Amino acid sequence: MSCDDATFAAHGTDILARLKDLSAAEEFFEVLGVTYDPKVLNTSRLHIMKRMGQYLASEDFSDRRTGNTATLARAALERAYGDFATSSPLKHRVFKVLEDRDPAKAAAPVQIFVPLDEILQPPKNQ
Repeated sequence: MSCDDATFAAHGTDILARLKDLSAAEEFFEVLGVTYDPKVLNTSRLHIMKRMGQYLASEDFSDRRTGNTATLARAALERAYGDFATSSPLKHRVFKVLEDRDPAKAAAPVQIFVPLDEILQPPKNQ
């Protein structure tokens, strides 16, 4: 599949508008003509799509006269897929919950204090 702006323009579709309408990760790969290993995609789909979004956000799409919007989108997807094809999502940490968690540190134990008086009281009717 040829992935350029002319291909999408011939079908009356702006590539960015087309991508916004997609929902499954597999659809992005199909539309942009990027091959993938289903095992990699099943393991890291959210991470790949998040990273692709980060790469696209760093691009300047204001000048569409260059005709390379689809090419940039495809390159972003290929680059994002490549990030996770050879390493784990924990290495790249694209989500805040993973960024905040340092694997070198043990999780702090959670201590909950319940006063003895509270334990000995009869249950409250609701």
